[in-house]
Amino acid sequence: MDLVSLLISVVSGGVGGNVGAAISKGTSMGPTLNTILGAVGGLVGGQVIGQSGSLSGLGAGGNIGFSAIFGLLLPLIIGFIKNRMAGPR
Repeated sequence: MDLVSLLISVVSGGVGGNVGAAISKGTSMGPTLNTILGAVGGLVGGQVIGQSGSLSGLGAGGNIGFSAIFGLLLPLIIGFIKNRMAGPR
């Protein structure tokens, strides 16, 4: 993976994290943490998909899409777990 692909993964993951927070206000952890978690999720998603031989032919569009999806999911999952551990309200 080259530097451009990594940057695309981080940026699209960060955007995905903020989109996920906008969709599900109950699991949002603030814009900064959503962006950081989304970027981490996008980076992991981009690496996983980039290393996968069957999906690597999708190019930059696939990298953006999968990074955004992973970036959207990671903050949602962590927010859900955080809310569950806090107990009933």
